[in-house]
Amino acid sequence: MRAFLFDLDGTLVDSLEDIGQACNDVLASHGYPVHALSKYRFYVGRGFHKLVGDALPDGEAARLSSGDLAALIAEARAQYGNNMCVRTKPYKGITEALHALASQGHALAVLSNKPDDLTVELVRRYFPDVPFALVRGGREGVPLKPEAAAPLDMLRQMAVLPSAGFYVGDSNVDIFTARNAGMTSIGVAWGFRGAEELRAAQADHVIETPEALTRLAMEA
Repeated sequence: MRAFLFDLDGTLVDSLEDIGQACNDVLASHGYPVHALSKYRFYVGRGFHKLVGDALPDGEAARLSSGDLAALIAEARAQYGNNMCVRTKPYKGITEALHALASQGHALAVLSNKPDDLTVELVRRYFPDVPFALVRGGREGVPLKPEAAAPLDMLRQMAVLPSAGFYVGDSNVDIFTARNAGMTSIGVAWGFRGAEELRAAQADHVIETPEALTRLAMEA
């Protein structure tokens, strides 16, 4: 058995528009300039605090008091939580690929830097029939990706060695996560960042379609 740990946003679901719109709504309500939704592809991936900080004008996060910044992040998080399933959808073919991997006997899990409750809710909504062994997002006291603590803890619970684990994601953060945890990295070119970033990060594999996951699993 091998374990496949998946990033969520940009890997399993195309959630960019809902993320960007929620942040833009909060920015606009406070008089800040907003961004083209496509620009948010460069802001996501390192947690909600980093997302909001990057979406603010240059230097604004440092100028705000810690309380004001925390309140703004909480507002954006709530706005997104209330509107995260408006335009979000699974990538074509990903659900079928997940079922195929499960039918081959592989363990499946999700590890995202998105807040834990939102991660769990999105997976429950869009992949109700996929037998994920574990689903985790960002949690208090647990370092976010690309730190290795979270994926290694998940592998221990799944009784799979890192050498038998794959981390699948769309950004360099995901590739670094796999490397730090001693896992094999699979970069998905259909996501937010594209193949060039994945290859620059020296992903072990870069794939163009979800169907390629099952081929990799059989070849590994």
